[in-house]
Amino acid sequence: MSVEAAKNARELLLKEYRGVLATHSKSMPGFPFGSVVPYCLDEQGRPLILISRIAQHTHNLQKDPKCSMLVGERGAEDVQAVGRLTYLAEARKLEDGAAIEAAAERYYRYFPDSQNYHKAHDFDFWVLDPVRHRYIGGFGAIHWIDQLTLANPFAGKAEASMIEHMNADHAKAIAHYVELAGLPKSEPAQLVGIDSEGMHLRIGQGLHWLAFATPCNTPTQVREALVYLAHAEQWPKNAQVDA
Repeated sequence: MSVEAAKNARELLLKEYRGVLATHSKSMPGFPFGSVVPYCLDEQGRPLILISRIAQHTHNLQKDPKCSMLVGERGAEDVQAVGRLTYLAEARKLEDGAAIEAAAERYYRYFPDSQNYHKAHDFDFWVLDPVRHRYIGGFGAIHWIDQLTLANPFAGKAEASMIEHMNADHAKAIAHYVELAGLPKSEPAQLVGIDSEGMHLRIGQGLHWLAFATPCNTPTQVREALVYLAHAEQWPKNAQVDA
């Protein structure tokens, strides 16, 4: 298994925020049932989804938790020439109060509108525990990947503190990241997540992941990376840009 393939597959999972979730149909036994779902990654790097208790997916997963989620590069003119990932998993509904609270705090940053219907209706958080992954990076670049997810070393108070500080005190720096990366300027960007490999920005309803030039494993390294980007005149060539 190629280490580079695993890295590319994880970056695809980091930057897309939506996929086609396929479950085993309860009402139509033997048939797969697919539908688009938004997601963000939890503290362990696993997809976190929020679905209604009356949704077909919920009924299907309650009967059989085995599922897959297809994630592909957005806006591709030739979908067979770009990356796509089939994430095979067993879905698990969050039951523990502390786990649900942590999931909600994270998910609402990425999808703030979800807070309204989550409270008004019966929705639950589910995490997709990985089993195996099939990644295609283009023609002939096909890999089975067993280990893909990467834990977020900042999840929790450290991440929340960095996000709050950047949004409150460094709006100009965030606007500079947007300018460097060529992201939309329709609305002011907000930082919504930080992981060891990059940062997540929300611009209106759109989400964008920007890779750091090198991985960051401590808050100090994150600060250094953000300061460097705030003064950069162009986006680092070895850092991926999701535009």
